[in-house]
Amino acid sequence: MYTFDEQTVSDLHKDARGFRPHASFCEGWAQSDDDNKQAIWDGLIRELDRVQAEDARIEREALFKFHAELQDIIDLGAGDRQTALRWMTQSETFYHSQDVEGWVFSRGILFTDYGRDLVDELMDIVTFKEWETE
Repeated sequence: MYTFDEQTVSDLHKDARGFRPHASFCEGWAQSDDDNKQAIWDGLIRELDRVQAEDARIEREALFKFHAELQDIIDLGAGDRQTALRWMTQSETFYHSQDVEGWVFSRGILFTDYGRDLVDELMDIVTFKEWETE
C-alpha cells in the first residue's frame, strides 16, 4: 500500500474538486488509518476521472461549435480560413497577445492543442492597436 503525504492528497483534492481541502478534511485524513486513507484516495481519483471526462466533453463541444462557426463564415463568403478568422475578429480590439488568448479563451478552446495553434495563427491575422497615452 502506498503512503500518501498531505501535500499529494491536497493536490489531488484540488484537481478533483477545484479547491484545496478544508481543515476538517485534513483532520479527518490525519486521523484515518491506512485503509480509510486508501478509500478516500480512491474516491478522489474517481471524482477526478469524472471531472476530466466532463472537461473533455465540454472541450469537444466547444471545438465543434467553433469549427462550425468558422465553416459558416467561409460558406457565407469569406472563402478561406484566414479571411474567415479576420472577419470573426475584426470587431475586436487587440492590444497584446493576451487579448488574442482571451478571444480564444472566450470560445472555450484556449487550453486545447487546436486553441494554442489558433492563437499563433491569429497573431499574424489580427491588427494590434497601440495603447493611447494622454
